[in-house]
Amino acid sequence: VLGDPSAPVKIIEYSDLECPFCSRFHETMKQAMDEFGKDGRIAWVYRHFPLEQIHQSARAGAIGAECANQLGGTQAFWGFVDTVFTRQEEGLSSALFSEIASGIGLDRNAFSACASSNEYDARINADMENAVASGGRGTPHSIIIAADGSKQVVPGAVPYATLKSQIEQALKVQ
Repeated sequence: VLGDPSAPVKIIEYSDLECPFCSRFHETMKQAMDEFGKDGRIAWVYRHFPLEQIHQSARAGAIGAECANQLGGTQAFWGFVDTVFTRQEEGLSSALFSEIASGIGLDRNAFSACASSNEYDARINADMENAVASGGRGTPHSIIIAADGSKQVVPGAVPYATLKSQIEQALKVQ
């Protein structure tokens, strides 16, 4: 979670680190956090939805993000995800994930040991099942949950103006 977990509006994003549309939407979400997250109005909940049938390194990326979190906490998780998205066009691989982990200050050997374990498979599988249960068929798939529990689906990598409008609508419901 990025932002205040008790924020009145939560945006749950199901994402794939190898998906170019997710990379674009990641920047849109960062813009939303700058505008609405700094004062605690929204929280960004990131969940994994690696589309392994088309993105061969997506699961390894999801595991890498969880290992970054394990070794360095929330800041390392988001630093890892941010960096993977900025370097996505280089072609994702275990070597790149290890390089990114080292670059954000994580111990490369500890990261490699974590990444080669099966420790996060169940968590990633649960995120994927949750994505499908919530209507996700592709990435990014996001849901905005207002304080009253009402939900809005964000249809893919929408432009910032669309997301902002949806957030503003959710903030009015209290």
